[in-house]
Amino acid sequence: MEVAKQENESKFNNYAFACAVVASMVSIIFGYDTGVMSGAMIFIKEDLKISDTQVEVLAGILNLCALVGSLAAGRTSDYVGRRYTIVTASILFMLGAILMGYSPNYAILMVGRCTAGVGVGFALMIAPVYSAEISSAKSRGFLTSLPELCIGIGILFGYVSNFLFGKLTLKLGWRLMLGIAAIPSLALVFGILAMPESPRWLVMQGRLGGAKKVLKQISNTPEEAEHRFRDIKIAAGIDENCQDDVVKVPENSKGEGVWKELLLKPTPAVRWMLTAAVGIHFFEHATGIEAVVLYSPRIFRKAGVTGKDKLLLATVGVGLTKIFFLVISSFLLDRVGRRRLLLVSTAGMIGALAVLGFSLTMADHSKQSLLWALGLSIAATYTFVAFFNIGLGPVTWVYSSEIFPSKLRGQGASIGVAVNRIMNAVVSMTFISIYKAITIGGAFFIFAGISALAWVFFFVFLPETKGRSLEEMEALFSKKSSHRNVVNETAPRGNV
Repeated sequence: MEVAKQENESKFNNYAFACAVVASMVSIIFGYDTGVMSGAMIFIKEDLKISDTQVEVLAGILNLCALVGSLAAGRTSDYVGRRYTIVTASILFMLGAILMGYSPNYAILMVGRCTAGVGVGFALMIAPVYSAEISSAKSRGFLTSLPELCIGIGILFGYVSNFLFGKLTLKLGWRLMLGIAAIPSLALVFGILAMPESPRWLVMQGRLGGAKKVLKQISNTPEEAEHRFRDIKIAAGIDENCQDDVVKVPENSKGEGVWKELLLKPTPAVRWMLTAAVGIHFFEHATGIEAVVLYSPRIFRKAGVTGKDKLLLATVGVGLTKIFFLVISSFLLDRVGRRRLLLVSTAGMIGALAVLGFSLTMADHSKQSLLWALGLSIAATYTFVAFFNIGLGPVTWVYSSEIFPSKLRGQGASIGVAVNRIMNAVVSMTFISIYKAITIGGAFFIFAGISALAWVFFFVFLPETKGRSLEEMEALFSKKSSHRNVVNETAPRGNV
């Protein structure tokens, strides 16, 4: 009987999967904006007659505004719920897309980009948190990686949009590329409103009846739902035997005093969690992925690819590679584990970046076209994207959304996303200036060095979280033993 119960609990819940997919689709819009802007900037620069500095600002300003959005999203999600925070993200991005599609000049374009950026900040923080809170321990890696997969799909759509709309007139093409994103943003609002609220957020509000109803929908058996419900109540400071539909919960379970617990007087466990979350978000972009995704046409041009159509087609290959390896990663996260994928991924990135730096340096210093350097540059770029997306890309969002306690999760995750957006903005807004100062090959050698530092950080500070319930994370990060002992203790303690 017990074996049959465990097998039942390990099955994938289709309703939880559907909810996670809908929540993750808001990330497609962000991915689309990132992908489409890489090609649209070619046409915007030509149409609006802007400088390289203005191009860098245009590329990076979205992330600075996303910083504001991500910090606001943490508190917003604690007040109005995870679901309505996703709705807010969709509406903000829709308004931004409309402004960008209309933009008669650079100023309006920047306003639209900033509006969309705030929406992006909301989306990046809330989508993985919602997915983590509705999933069981056995499927959490897969479901929480879906937002990153959707970002990859969005980036590919953006690249394809570049190629298709790039054939239109100069004034119309790039405006359609940017403005068309408003349509799926509006459709998502209605899809998200049909989803249930996070049961963990409902418990934090004392709405036990609603939480139990949702848990029955997203669990495979009544026993599993009851087991998860009991552990969530205990974590929220509620008597596990309480059967009331609505209760008054302790103020510190509602997210009150969160900043004090996170930053001013954190426990050793919370300090470790925050270090891990901030570190992994920092290194996700400090290792150079945004330079490759956003400026891939410039990289391929430096390598020797000529013509807009060829540049945009080569860029589509980046999007296809990203999606292919994100799909593989989503199935490995709950089998192989977060830590192992992360270390293998980062090691591969170091090698790919070093090769890319070498090949671009050779191509840059040669007076004639070097076919071997061109081929090696393209292969190294695709290899870097592959290794990034099989580990560091999806693990960043899975890991940072699952390690914090429920009352700290919204704002803890928002701090990680804020760091993520800062680094994204730094890379986006300085890459052109850096490679002009030290050569494009030199820029990628720097990224290779940063990746080596990232590998050391991940090895030292990130224990394995595979198979553990969200309510177990504080105990995991409280261990006094070395990280090796923490990693090796992998026996799951529940399916919460």
